[in-house]
Amino acid sequence: MEKHTPTPHIGAKYGEIAETVIMAGDPLRAKLMAERYLENPVQFNNVRGMLGYTGMHKGKRISVMGHGMGIPSIAIYTYELFNFYDVQTIIRVGSCGARQPYIHIGDLIIAQASCTDSNYAAQYDLSGTYAPIADFDLCRKAADACEKFGFPYYVGNVFSADVFYSEDERKNNWTKMGVLADEMEAPSLYMNAARAGRKALVICTVSDHILTGEVTTAEQRQNSFTNMMDVAFSIV
Repeated sequence: MEKHTPTPHIGAKYGEIAETVIMAGDPLRAKLMAERYLENPVQFNNVRGMLGYTGMHKGKRISVMGHGMGIPSIAIYTYELFNFYDVQTIIRVGSCGARQPYIHIGDLIIAQASCTDSNYAAQYDLSGTYAPIADFDLCRKAADACEKFGFPYYVGNVFSADVFYSEDERKNNWTKMGVLADEMEAPSLYMNAARAGRKALVICTVSDHILTGEVTTAEQRQNSFTNMMDVAFSIV
């Protein structure tokens, strides 16, 4: 099948992106990963400032790329990566807001599944409510890596919203359902992966706490959340 690349949103030619891509919402975090983890990284994308690089990591070809904020943004990039560039695995590393009192700033959340208020699944014309889930093998490897590194982590459900500044007080009910944290990208990544028959995982660092009001700065989120990156690069 002919691959129509570059795409409207990714400037790479077919073959310039590795089969495994580690993504972050902030393109500067992708740049940081390229500099920190990749040997001889080559930039393949700067369309709309969404930086992407391909290089070598411990003998394996890996790409890193930004995906922007929100379910629609990551949906566009991951759809094109899976369907036009034959990417097989995508791991998102990002930030999240904790919903449980026992979770602390800096802890890692491995998103086994994602609840959502998004209507993204409507396009598939399903006869019920779809449950977006991670690839089990990646999930298990990530948990094992956290154990190996000694990183505090939790595995479970997250809530992924379309709205960041929400006036809907019902969102607090997700805490009562055992949801670990809020983020904004997992469902469309997991659904795109499922539809394409590929693998995906979301690993987040707790950047703020919904119950206590604790927060971190944008600079801290960009430059210091490296534990989740260590985990992601150890399992690819």
